[in-house]
Amino acid sequence: MEELPARERSILALERRGFPGPGAKERAIREQLGLAPVRYYQLLNALLNDPRALAHDPVTVNRLRRVRESRRDER
Repeated sequence: MEELPARERSILALERRGFPGPGAKERAIREQLGLAPVRYYQLLNALLNDPRALAHDPVTVNRLRRVRESRRDER
């Protein structure tokens, strides 16, 4: 299986971190990844379906999948 590209690894690393308050995560997305938050979340959502992401960081990917499913169920 191919290794996950650097940008995708960086996205998962950012998701593992905790953020102190509102706006801190969005600021980190812009400063560290050079992405608009909307684009970041689009990439993250697609990444959750990538088996390479699951192999790279199963704890983070499974946690985010559970969050996504619970939000889907609320709708």
